[in-house]
Amino acid sequence: MDSLVCGRRDIPLMDMTIGEALDAAAARWPSGEAVVFPEQGVRLSWSDLKDRAEAFAAGLLLRGLRPGDRLGVWSLNRVEWVIAMFAAAKAGLVLVNVNPAYRLDELEYALAKVDCKALVISPPFKTSDYPQILRQLVPEIGQGPAWRSVRLPALRLVVQMGPQTLAGAVDFAGIEKEGRAAGTLALLDAALGVRSRDPANIQFTSGTTGRPKGVTLSHHSVLNNGYFCGLALGLTAADRIAVPVPLYHCFGMVMAVLAGLTHGAATVFPGEGFDPGRTLATVAAERCTALYGVPTMFISMLDDAHFDDFDLSSLRTGIMAGSPCPIKTMREVVERMNMADVTIAYGMTETSPVSFQSGLDDTLERRVSTIGQVHPHVECKVIDAEGRTVPRGAPGELCTRGYSVMLGYWEDPEQTAAAIDADGWMHSGDLAVIDEAGYGTVVGRLKDLIIRGGENLYPREIEEFLSRHPKIRDVQVFGVPDDRYGEEVCAWIVVADGESMAAAEIDAYCEGSIAHQKKPRYVRFVETFPLTVTGKPQKFLMRDAMVAELAKARGVSGVSTTTGETHSVDGLPGTPMVGKG
Repeated sequence: MDSLVCGRRDIPLMDMTIGEALDAAAARWPSGEAVVFPEQGVRLSWSDLKDRAEAFAAGLLLRGLRPGDRLGVWSLNRVEWVIAMFAAAKAGLVLVNVNPAYRLDELEYALAKVDCKALVISPPFKTSDYPQILRQLVPEIGQGPAWRSVRLPALRLVVQMGPQTLAGAVDFAGIEKEGRAAGTLALLDAALGVRSRDPANIQFTSGTTGRPKGVTLSHHSVLNNGYFCGLALGLTAADRIAVPVPLYHCFGMVMAVLAGLTHGAATVFPGEGFDPGRTLATVAAERCTALYGVPTMFISMLDDAHFDDFDLSSLRTGIMAGSPCPIKTMREVVERMNMADVTIAYGMTETSPVSFQSGLDDTLERRVSTIGQVHPHVECKVIDAEGRTVPRGAPGELCTRGYSVMLGYWEDPEQTAAAIDADGWMHSGDLAVIDEAGYGTVVGRLKDLIIRGGENLYPREIEEFLSRHPKIRDVQVFGVPDDRYGEEVCAWIVVADGESMAAAEIDAYCEGSIAHQKKPRYVRFVETFPLTVTGKPQKFLMRDAMVAELAKARGVSGVSTTTGETHSVDGLPGTPMVGKG
């Protein structure tokens, strides 16, 4: 049997815009809580959210924006982010999610790429002074109401959340007030021209292999994907989702907010950025029934010194996604966090994002070892290097086709054509296996595949094996260049609290249990991994650091490339050899 799977089609796709879906939610659950931001002291019902989104949308139109214009939001998790998101949908604007970790060069590139006409920014947060960075990029902003930017000529309006610290910016609440006073007549006219297949959202890829690309998603794709994510969790209007993941990413925007929108569930945001203790406290105080996060977030919460002080009995479900989850972490989430119905989700921004998700009736073994089954109305296949669909159980590149595939990369037809083939298949770059029952397993990235002595090694398989060691809290495996074999296996390991390890223990643990070629040649014990804002480990940074360190240490005792022994390679700043005592 070929590795081609098709999702169920008995549940129809919704054919509406995000704005129309908000109208439907406000009509069906007018007084039900929609969003909660405890740190800001804000609780909005679906009716409240609709009212504030329409007022802000009307204010933006009054300020000169028109359907099709791009509205950027540069902020961590705040209620204004959600209001701006729905306002954009209502006014027919294209929402541009700007990574809150961006600094001057990255911000300029993103805003210029999409000709952003208006930008909503956050007040300063910790070390991120958004107004100050923008002031450097657009010094003209304080030069009167008719300012024009030399570096960003399309930009006409800057809106600041919270207290005003940027001269020339307009107050967020002021835009709402203007829109409410003007009424919604212009807004109704704008909304009439919006179609479900129109662009709704631009999200930028990480850009680890070049400049970020603007993934363009439609109302149709993100709204339905959020709905099917919620359906897999069994969400109802009685549910409350704790959302520590960022709104600027699909995880927060689609899998949380739009899932809540289409099922009537409340989304509860513990804070602007992730903090494990605050997240646990919010779950307990708000009686959340679902919790989202990437594996590193769950690990941090489980490791919190006050974990046992929080009542998590209200939890039943949630989504773990973003990167592979160690088996023992999943078991702890189920047993210690009361999340018996937690699901695993897999996808990519270019597919809105989810393509595979485990189900509530899947065994724990299925959930810890696979990414579940294909989503409704989605097709997925696994292909070889020549583009042929491989048999079930054989590894290859995972491709996705269906409603969820992006419209394309914004104004980049060449990159779009390289990613989506003539038959509409989105090529993921992920190595995967589909088994006889249709469950998928991601075994690595094409670019992360380790080719040692001509043999393909899959980092995920080695990570799963190493993570079963009782002293290992988390592990990342990747390849580094080797004169003899082409590549060798390297492991970065986070040791469990109170434990210490030496490379010899890894060597002994692997001996006789996995093939010798899969045994890590180099081991580094670290406190943490370099992560993206969404908590994904950045293997390319680990690899770059190790390549530099090995080059420096070449010829030094203990870094031989001709023996089969496992070695620790020390020398990188801030990377201890033992776990915390």
